[in-house]
Amino acid sequence: MSIAIVYEDDWLVAVNKAAGLLVHRSWLDKGETRFAMQLTRDAVGCHVFPVHRLDRPTSGLLLFAKSAEVARSLTEAFTGRRVGKHYLAVVRGYMPEQGRLDYALSHRLDDIADKFSEADKPAQPAVTHWRRLAQIELPFAVSKQHATSRYSLVRLHPETGRKHQLRRHMAHLFHPIVGDTTHGDGRHNRFFRQQFGCDRLLLHAAALELNHPVTAAPLRLAAGLDPHWQSLICDFGWQRALD
Repeated sequence: MSIAIVYEDDWLVAVNKAAGLLVHRSWLDKGETRFAMQLTRDAVGCHVFPVHRLDRPTSGLLLFAKSAEVARSLTEAFTGRRVGKHYLAVVRGYMPEQGRLDYALSHRLDDIADKFSEADKPAQPAVTHWRRLAQIELPFAVSKQHATSRYSLVRLHPETGRKHQLRRHMAHLFHPIVGDTTHGDGRHNRFFRQQFGCDRLLLHAAALELNHPVTAAPLRLAAGLDPHWQSLICDFGWQRALD
C-alpha cells in the first residue's frame, strides 16, 4: 500500500489513507508490516505524530504532526471539538434528508485492541449529524421482505469521536454502512461484493476543518475518493451529488 500526501507544511502533514491500512502498530495484527504512520514518515523524511485515528477499514484523511508540541495542540483541538470532521458513507435504505442523533455509546472492549482498557467505563455521549446527498433503488431482492434494494449516499459530521461511532450510530438508526462486517448487514455486504466487486467498508473521511495550530489560519483539508468509491458513484449516477 502507498500513501498519498494531500497537504504538507513545516508543522503538519495530511495523507489519504487507503482502506485496510492500520494507522500505526497495533495488537490488532502483529503480523502487519506496513502502517500509515511509517509510510508517511518515509514519504516526508521525518518522524510524525498521530493526532487522531481512523478505523482500519475506513479510508480517507489522516492528519499527523511533525513535532510533539504541535501534536499536543492538535490533540487538544480534536478533544475540544474544535475540528470539523466530514465523512461520506453508503448506507442501507433511504435515510431521512437530514438529522441529528444524540445517542451515548457504551464502551465495547476488543479482545486484542483493548487488552489493557478498563472494562467498566460508563457510556460516553456521542452526537452525529447527517445529510442525505443521493439515493438509489436497485432491482435486486437482497432481502426476502423486499423486491428491490435501496441505498443512500450520506455526509456524516460527528461532533464527538467515540470508537466506531459512525458505524454504530448508523446501525442504531437501522441504516448500517455497507461493508461493515461488525455492525452492518451481511446480506447487503455480500450483494455489493458479488454485484460490484466491492469488498470494503464504504466509509470515507472526506475533509477536516480547523485552525492551523501554529499560524491560526483557517485550514480545510480534503481527501479524494479511491477507485472503488469512484466506480460506485459512477454506476449509481451520483456524480452531481458531490459537486
